[in-house]
Amino acid sequence: MGVAQSLLSRRASGWFLGLLIFGAGLSTAFAGDSFHGKVTAVRSAEVMVLDYGQGRYIVRLFGIDAPKEGPPAAEAKLFVEKLVLDQEARARFEGRKNGEMVSRLFTGDPGVDIGLELVRAGLARRLRTLEYKYGELAAAEEEAKKAGRGIWATPQPK
Repeated sequence: MGVAQSLLSRRASGWFLGLLIFGAGLSTAFAGDSFHGKVTAVRSAEVMVLDYGQGRYIVRLFGIDAPKEGPPAAEAKLFVEKLVLDQEARARFEGRKNGEMVSRLFTGDPGVDIGLELVRAGLARRLRTLEYKYGELAAAEEEAKKAGRGIWATPQPK
C-alpha cells in the first residue's frame, strides 16, 4: 500500500468515526437507555411531560392503550396523575412515535411501573404488538379481566 493510499484510508476512517460520533450525539437516547426527571404535566393516561433539567420530553407509555374519551379516560388520567404528577420519575426509552419518547415510566423506589399499574387496574389494555420482555402486561391484563376491574367490569343491569 502506497503512502497516498494509507493517508486516504486513515482520513476515511477518521471521517467515518466522526460521523458515527455525530450521529450518536443527535439521538437523545437509545432503546433501553434511561433518563430521569420530574413529571410536570399529565396530558392523558398515556402521555406525560418529563422535565429533565435542561429541557422537557413528551413521554408516551410503552405497550398500552388507555381510553381516549369519556369517564374511563378521565378515571385513567386521574389514576396516573396521582402516581406521577410532581414526582421524580425514571423513563426507560423504548422508541419514538410522533416526536414523543415511547418509554416505560417508573416512580418511587424500587420503581412502580406506571403502564403496568394502569393495565393491572383495568384502566388500559395492553398493545398485543408491544409486550414487555417477560409478558408482564399480558399477566396484568388477565388479572384485571378476572377481577372485573375498570374497563373489564361487568355492566350493571338497569
